[in-house]
Amino acid sequence: MKNYFLLLFFSLTVFSQKKIEAFKSVSLNDTREISITLPASYESNTTKEYPLLVLLDGQYLHDPFYGAINYASYWDDLPEIIIVTINQNNSKQRQEDCAFDEADGLPTKKATAFFNFISYELLPYIEGKYRTAPFKIIAGLDTTAGFINAFLYKDNPIFNAYISLSPELATEMEYYVADKLKAVKKPIFYYQALASGDIKQMKGPIQKLNENIKKIENPQLNYKYDEFNASHYSLALYAIPNALYQIFDVYKPISSAEFNDKIVILQEGHTDYLINKYDIINNKLGLKIPVRINDFKAIEAAILKNNAYWELDKLAEIADKNYPKSMLSSYELGLMFEKKGDQKRAARYYQLASQMEPIGDLTKDMMIDKYYDITHQKEEPDGKSKN
Repeated sequence: MKNYFLLLFFSLTVFSQKKIEAFKSVSLNDTREISITLPASYESNTTKEYPLLVLLDGQYLHDPFYGAINYASYWDDLPEIIIVTINQNNSKQRQEDCAFDEADGLPTKKATAFFNFISYELLPYIEGKYRTAPFKIIAGLDTTAGFINAFLYKDNPIFNAYISLSPELATEMEYYVADKLKAVKKPIFYYQALASGDIKQMKGPIQKLNENIKKIENPQLNYKYDEFNASHYSLALYAIPNALYQIFDVYKPISSAEFNDKIVILQEGHTDYLINKYDIINNKLGLKIPVRINDFKAIEAAILKNNAYWELDKLAEIADKNYPKSMLSSYELGLMFEKKGDQKRAARYYQLASQMEPIGDLTKDMMIDKYYDITHQKEEPDGKSKN
């Protein structure tokens, strides 16, 4: 048992790939401790790009975010993510980093320097050194959650998603933030959560901001709000998974519910549904990922259920684009011709598939069996083939 725990500890240490650095900032005229946690596949998959998550209050927000991401990415519900934390152990420094002027609700001089540190020093450094996708998230709790809203004040916000946990909102921010979200011209994800254990002075502005955001009719805005029966600090354990699943909802593989409620009910256009799903993943999340094999099988099943066999031709094109060396494309064409009654061409494509690389549950033996079954069909007395 002792050896097991040592092995487990070693494995977690190896695969978490967390690096701690001292970052010297010109904007702050100070050195800040940051940490970079790389996904487990980062070293082995040398062409893959990863979304970037910037965490304020990184000294205690890192672990709950890392745990949620690591668990969900194991099931492919979330993508693997590069996590960059800014550790703010000094409470006075934290307050100065995120302070707003009480008169106009804008960041103070020191907070502006902190804003510039993130925008013009930290992000370019990370993006230049690591393989980051264009999609960037920022998150914080109470004081730092209020501060992340400053990034929305730019005409072209540099972050695509905002996770605001029990934010301490500056003067009039419940109106400023709503106005900025109303005007965004690119996809923005905005999540905020409130705890029953939060103090009354915080709850009022947060709830008012929620009311104002809910009135916004902007197709570029994806907004979610939660209230939890939790303490101020335990809120994070409830909210973090909800926030991540909101942001990456479209990323998830096709589920049974999605198949039954949205796909199999279509009489046609099943392949278009698949194309659109991955176009959204690319356009909204900046992620270029191959179509999952299980998603191919779901679309294939819907096509067969609706006897829309001609769509298998288009599905074969998608397969060839995503997995050109595999048998998937030839298999889909063989299946199409088999269902349409063209046994000769079906046999030819199954034979071709048997000479290519297996994929998923498709094997060489399976393709050979299909070819054999078609080419050795018995003849009926009337000259028609019998399966």
